[in-house]
Amino acid sequence: MLRILPLLCLVLLMLTGCGVDADQDMLCRKLIPAFEPGPVADLSSRGYSEEKRVVRVDYRSGGQSHWIACRFAGTGMGEERLTLVAVATDRSGWLSGIRFAMLQQWLRIRPPRDAVGSMAVVDRAAATRWTPVLFLVQQIINAATVACVYGLLALGYTLVYAILGQINLAMGELTMLGAMLTAMAAAGLGMAGWATWPPAVLGVLVLVVGFIAVQGWTMDRLVFRRLRGVRSHTPLIVAVGLSIAYQEGVRLLHGARDWWPAPVLTGRFDLLSDGAFTVTALTAQLAILALTGGLYAALWGIMQRTAFGRAHRACTDDIAAAELVGVDVNRTVAATFAIGGGLAAAAGAVIALYYGGVNFFTGYLIGFKALAAAVVGGIGSVPGAMLGGALLGLVETFWSAYFALAYKDIVAFGLLTLFLIYRPQGLMGQARGRGD
Repeated sequence: MLRILPLLCLVLLMLTGCGVDADQDMLCRKLIPAFEPGPVADLSSRGYSEEKRVVRVDYRSGGQSHWIACRFAGTGMGEERLTLVAVATDRSGWLSGIRFAMLQQWLRIRPPRDAVGSMAVVDRAAATRWTPVLFLVQQIINAATVACVYGLLALGYTLVYAILGQINLAMGELTMLGAMLTAMAAAGLGMAGWATWPPAVLGVLVLVVGFIAVQGWTMDRLVFRRLRGVRSHTPLIVAVGLSIAYQEGVRLLHGARDWWPAPVLTGRFDLLSDGAFTVTALTAQLAILALTGGLYAALWGIMQRTAFGRAHRACTDDIAAAELVGVDVNRTVAATFAIGGGLAAAAGAVIALYYGGVNFFTGYLIGFKALAAAVVGGIGSVPGAMLGGALLGLVETFWSAYFALAYKDIVAFGLLTLFLIYRPQGLMGQARGRGD
């Protein structure tokens, strides 16, 4: 574990979060009346860890769920952070040059008060003593979705590391492939009129997970099996090369544009309210929690009750000794890569269907952050991977909600670095040697 600490500290410098800039959010909301003549309600905003310049606002109008996405020229404290460069909607995708220019002209002549005021449909009551508690509950619900993405991908990292003692940095690109395939399949379902039919969405998820699982198996069979006995940084360098190859391959085949699938499972449930603040949960969030819980339960059952699980545990303890007693190491490692790939694909499907805006670069930053989550929980520990994902999701969401957004990543990964210094094996990992 100490050997990977310098690498982790290096990659932490490249990590970014998925918070929303309040000024960018307000500007994007001002554009909604240009597309919606009537009142709108249930506004909620999202940012993207893979593309911090994009802000998406979800809302309801006329009983239908819609969204608008705004791309800005800069982020953080840069001078161009409020310079709008592109706008997309769920109806038309990214606006053409002429339509975007007309929208900019509309924004210049539209009275700001009217643009914002037209979105208000109800007057909020004064805050009560329960409002802070309800706000906290809402942040926990929001954090759960982020934690599911990190946790699923962290499971892929931890399964491979447990059996080989190596980090496959190309795992994030399997997430990107899963997200891209899901987005394209969702577009096809939309053209067929099946985008909101749950069995069709579930069928897409199964096909994508299966295809990426085969990609994981192929990755081991053609690349990593040949490097099984190498005691250098060659496997790590090869993994970086695979990552770049996947990124550039997708970019050349499909271009660098973002894919924005139509929203699915957009129902909203009001859970708690004090009149001033209402705790809500989307049907999509509940589905993501159910999907993650089901996959984790299935993985636990496989690891504890099957021959593969026993073989995996034997290889984790001592891969050479396991081979001596008759364990098919090659088959066990290949199956581990396949399962890890399937979990990464599930994380990608969640990103595509819930967040949208996926492209060839989607898996890069998400992959590094999931690796950080796996190390915090104890890389090599299946429960630890989910715990690490939950902690990272909570830290990101809570800091974005309560403190200055600009410092969120510094605080989150600063705490992570301090944690690894004093407990490098992670929360649920064990400091022990490995047999080779």
